[in-house]
Amino acid sequence: MHSEDIEYFIDDVRYVGHLAVPDGSDPRPAVLVCHEGPGLTDHARSRARRLADELGYVALALDYWGDGKPLDGDQVMPRLGALMADQAETRRRASVALELLLDHPRADRSRVGAMGYCFGGTMSLELGRGGAPVHAIVGFHSGLANATPTDAANITGAVLVCIGVDDPIIPPSQRADFEAEMNAAGVDWQMLVHSGAGHSFTNRLADGSRPGFQYHEPSDLRSWRAMREHFFEVFGR
Repeated sequence: MHSEDIEYFIDDVRYVGHLAVPDGSDPRPAVLVCHEGPGLTDHARSRARRLADELGYVALALDYWGDGKPLDGDQVMPRLGALMADQAETRRRASVALELLLDHPRADRSRVGAMGYCFGGTMSLELGRGGAPVHAIVGFHSGLANATPTDAANITGAVLVCIGVDDPIIPPSQRADFEAEMNAAGVDWQMLVHSGAGHSFTNRLADGSRPGFQYHEPSDLRSWRAMREHFFEVFGR
């Protein structure tokens, strides 16, 4: 497995993602990895490398803030709030990175996935809602709210979301609205609700950063296994 940082531009703004490619020369499933709200850290980078190393996928951890660095703490909520309110821009930043991934010579365009954490999970869902050619979508402790629920009809891939039952920013009402949205659109979807888990349950770096944000090892392991099975079902083993 080989990994490297990769530079790209959107409107003259420099972004730096992290690309991981398995050994070999054959076409492989391609998976876009979308980081948490504070920015690209080793959490998302390491998940891209695991996809390449464990599953043999071509994976790109995108950067949606620029320079491949996390934001300063006082910038996170203003920047995140602005992007959350701009559905078109969220989809655009994800779509540009997806095309960068799919331009790789090892990427198999018939087996494409998107996965993400926190707002990155939302971004992965927004790719599908925007009609991007994504066959499997996975969200980990991902925001589920959607200002345009009828756009779910554009999702052509299978969806899996993994949510902590005690997540302070994804309450049961948001889960219920998501269920109604997916059902109304006829999406092939699953939701796993993990006991004992709050927000950021996959991320040791976020542990204790805010009330209700804790790493939870059982849910981290279980959600990764669920993701593997989801991808195997869609892409083949």
